[in-house]
Amino acid sequence: QVQLVESGGGLVQAGGSLRLSCAASGRPFSSYVMGWFRQAPGKEREFVAAIKWSGDSTYYPESTKGRFTISRDSAKNTVYLQMNSLKPEDTAVYYCAAQWTSSISYYFAKTPENYSNWGQGTQVTVSS
Repeated sequence: QVQLVESGGGLVQAGGSLRLSCAASGRPFSSYVMGWFRQAPGKEREFVAAIKWSGDSTYYPESTKGRFTISRDSAKNTVYLQMNSLKPEDTAVYYCAAQWTSSISYYFAKTPENYSNWGQGTQVTVSS
């Protein structure tokens, strides 16, 4: 059974940085795609970034490209989301997700319904 545990959320001023971590366990993840999503109150879950566990393929929407960086440490079974130049509109609960897949595209990675494993979420609040 896949388990995902996020950490690293908190309160930060606009323009600041945070690094989120997602500790993964329960499976070998070499054939998984790992995604970060966020959900603000009253809004739908939004794609933030994704990475293919094996290889260097990463995926970002326009809203986070150039500000956020996803990476993974295979030795620690951990995925990171480095968030820079944070804006108040980045305020949300951030979720880590994982899905086994034999192939991946941006459109697969950005769709939350494609992921069957989710963490509990971590709150990120950006003050203006």
